[in-house]
Amino acid sequence: MRWHTGRSFGEGGEGKLVVAMMRNLRRVVRRAYRRSVDLSHPARSPLGSAVVNCAVYIDGVRQQDDGPVEEALRRVRKTGGGAFVWIGLHEPTEAEFAGLAELFGLHPLAVEDAVTAHQRPKVVPYDDTLFSVFKTCRYVEHEELTATSEVVDTGELMVFTGADFVITVRHGMNGSLGPLREALECEREQLTKGPSAVLHALLDQVVDEYVEVADAMQGDLDAVETAVFAENAGRGDAGRIYQLKREVLELKRAVAPLGRPLQKLAGEAIPSVDPGIRPYFRDVADHLLRTTEQIASFDGLLDSILQAHLAQVTVAQNEDMRKITAWAAIVAVPTMVCGIYGMNFDNMPELHWRYGYFMALGLMAVACFVIHRGFRRNGWL
Repeated sequence: MRWHTGRSFGEGGEGKLVVAMMRNLRRVVRRAYRRSVDLSHPARSPLGSAVVNCAVYIDGVRQQDDGPVEEALRRVRKTGGGAFVWIGLHEPTEAEFAGLAELFGLHPLAVEDAVTAHQRPKVVPYDDTLFSVFKTCRYVEHEELTATSEVVDTGELMVFTGADFVITVRHGMNGSLGPLREALECEREQLTKGPSAVLHALLDQVVDEYVEVADAMQGDLDAVETAVFAENAGRGDAGRIYQLKREVLELKRAVAPLGRPLQKLAGEAIPSVDPGIRPYFRDVADHLLRTTEQIASFDGLLDSILQAHLAQVTVAQNEDMRKITAWAAIVAVPTMVCGIYGMNFDNMPELHWRYGYFMALGLMAVACFVIHRGFRRNGWL
């Protein structure tokens, strides 16, 4: 579409007014589009394949014209006084991250961990930069738990925090930071505390995801427990129990190691962390502790359910063996009689009697009936 000049709409001030209105309209549309697009996905990033977002915050307010990373950092350091830049990346390569590492002076060991991923949750200070690693989790919806169902999907979130910058690196498709960024931008007072406020918000979201996953897994645990103790419980439930136990252990490996780094953030004096944020970290640590205890109870309960299921299987096998033994004893009587009368001897009792055949059949039937009744009375059949 081609926009005409103001003279097409009128002379003088009216034309200029219309042009100004159109410019304002386009500016509003661009802002709305920026807010509505999920910048957490690299395919939707206007900044490249790895950098999914770059925002400048001054006095707790996001600036509209962020520009390139170098320009954003230059603007922040020129402003000073609590201004910082927040850069978000998704699975960057070593070459893509090299420029940022040099620009912000990041430690090579931290850069290597951020690129390769598969790290244990930790908080490590490097000079004036704090490097943090968190495990992100997502509950995978499924209609019914099977022996091959995926229940927990995990990813990783690495965070570099300095005096005037925050760099987040995500691995995996869960743990989107777009909604968190928008929610945090509505809390200007919290953002004025700088990168420490962003670090707290990230930790708070990660722990909230743990809580949600643990609460969702409670339903799977109840379903497995009900199925095991049902009257028509199947012997194939062991695969479901073992699969759920594996998923619980995967969640445990993500949640449990985070306790010590959180205690470090909440209790120790770290130069790159605002002291006013420590009470917030303590609140997150309390939520994490509750989730850790809940997951530990899941693990213990699944052990008990698995043992109960194996005991039920053993009892069922014993009952089957008793039934097989009882029927084998019943069949042994006619087999013995038939075996005796099948021997080729001339002088056999009742061999030439007209009713000898019927007497042998009757004797076998009576003997089988008596033995069967005895086993039924004792609960073997």
